[in-house]
Formats: sequence, C-alpha cells, structure tokens
Amino acid sequence: MAQLFEFEKPIAELVVRIAEIQKFSADKGIDLSQEVATLEKKVALLKKEIYGNLEPWQKVQIARHSERPNFYDYAPLLFEDFIELKGDRLFADDRSVAGGIALYHGIVVTVIAQVKGKDTKENIKRNFGMPHPEGYRKAVRLMDQAEKFGRPILTFIDTPGAACDLGAEERGQGEAIARCLLAMSGYHVPVISTVIGEGGSGGALALGAGNVLLMLENSFYSVIAPESCASILWKDTTKAKEAAAALKFTAQDLLRLGVADELVREPQGGAHNNLNQTADELSQVISKYLVRLRSESPEVLREKRYEKLRTIGFFHETADINLTKDLT
Repeated sequence: MAQLFEFEKPIAELVVRIAEIQKFSADKGIDLSQEVATLEKKVALLKKEIYGNLEPWQKVQIARHSERPNFYDYAPLLFEDFIELKGDRLFADDRSVAGGIALYHGIVVTVIAQVKGKDTKENIKRNFGMPHPEGYRKAVRLMDQAEKFGRPILTFIDTPGAACDLGAEERGQGEAIARCLLAMSGYHVPVISTVIGEGGSGGALALGAGNVLLMLENSFYSVIAPESCASILWKDTTKAKEAAAALKFTAQDLLRLGVADELVREPQGGAHNNLNQTADELSQVISKYLVRLRSESPEVLREKRYEKLRTIGFFHETADINLTKDLT
C-alpha cells in the first residue's frame, strides 16, 4: 500500500468512495456516472487546493516519501551507457554514493549521486543515504578525473546528512566534506547540482558547490534537518514542523533567496506519481543549463562559481530614519 500522509487523507477518502460507487453501479446495473463525475471533479479541485498550498513540513514529507525516485530510477531515463565506478582507492566503496561516467544528450559527463534505499534492507546497505568519508573521497576522485579530461560534472543530492557514527569521525568525516567543497569550488568544467529529494546538513552541501543549483519542486536544502533544528532551539524534536517553517529551506524559498537557480516541476502530489514525467522535466532543465555553461571559458566558469557561492546570504540592511523630524 502506498504511503499516505495526513493531509492526503481527504483525497483518499473520496477516491475510495468513487470506487465503491463504481462497483455498486456495476453490480446493480444502475447508471451512476453523473455522481461519479461530480466526485471526480471534487477530487481534482481538492488535489489542486491541497498540493497547491503545501506547508514546508508537508514538502519535507513528500521529499522523504518511501517511493520517491532515487538516482537509480532516474539514471536510465536521463543517461545512455551509465558506467558506475566504485571505491575511493583509500578505504572502501560507499554504497550511499554512486558515481561514474555516462552519455548525456551526446555529451560525456561525470555523474555523482547520493542514493537512499527503497526498503529497509536496501537502506541498511546504503546507510539510509548518509555517506561516510569514503563516499565523499570517491566523489572527489571521480570529479578530479572529470576535471582532467574536461567532462562536465552532474551531482544529484538526496541525503538526510552525512554519517555521524564513530567510524565516520575516526576516518575524518569533516575533512572529507571540506575537501569535497574545496575541490568543487575550483574546477574549470561545468558543474550542475540538483536536489532530487532531501538535502540535509553538510552531507548535502558537500555536493552542492556548482555553477548551477537546481531543485525539484518538492525538495528541500538546508544546513540542518528540521528535527535537529528543533532539538537545538527548543529541546523538542516534535517542533520539527515549526522549524521547517522557520528555516526557509524549501525549493520555492531558496529560489526567492537566490540560492537555487531554477525549480524542476513535479507531477501533482510528488515525483513518485509519475517518474517518466519528472525525468523528462529534469532532463530538459539540466540540458538547458549545460548548453549555456559549455559556452563559457574554463576561467569564467570557475570565477562565476566563486561569485555565486560568495553572494549566498548577502543582504542589505537599511536604517529606519524619520526624515520629517525637525532637527533644529
């Protein structure tokens, strides 16, 4: 059974009612098509009202949906001949980070992606999408290779955050993330980062230092997860909903603030409702920016990426002065 959120229950109840009426109509041979059409119209209006006015916490829930497409779902729809390359050549292969070479619209690209599992067994194998240091070191190894051979880099972000267990800290998690950010900021090839689901903490930021940041419509991108924020501010993780509203981390917020460059539209209710449509939208937007970036010189690419990162968080502060006050 598909995962159902509280705010979606009114829709589900009407859908069940329609199915019951249709079954009754078929069993009894009674024409109830008018009643069904009325309810279907009501469902369409309700969907438009609910999904068109989602709160930040509801967007978080959709971004974390158990059936939300991960990188391996998108890969065959976006790329030709994706060849996965494994290992950091230092410790191990991290299965929460996938990387390799692929053909995208006739262009050879390097692809790096964070990957969650679809069920408990796969999530355990992939550490619930939380990379260890070797995952980030694998990413740097492959991106350095892309820089050497002049291949554009496409990263896909989908993680609650980097692994924070003892082993990760012993193997230098902070240094691995910092080195990833340092490497990405200095490349002379086009770098496009896309948040396809959950973008949490430094684990997500590590793959986000691109020339362009794209976000799926129901994704979020933040320096901290709402539960962790609530725990720090209010010592109460149940206030995650309030934290989500305060953090301003939804795709719409970040587009308005100039952090994200463009939103990628999702089907009504989320990407899990139509994978092919989402992949098609994503492919069109990535292609548009890749064509634009490939026309820039290596030096300009690096300089513009630097300027983009430097201007995040820039603001103007004005003083409230009463100009009518008699100063004499």
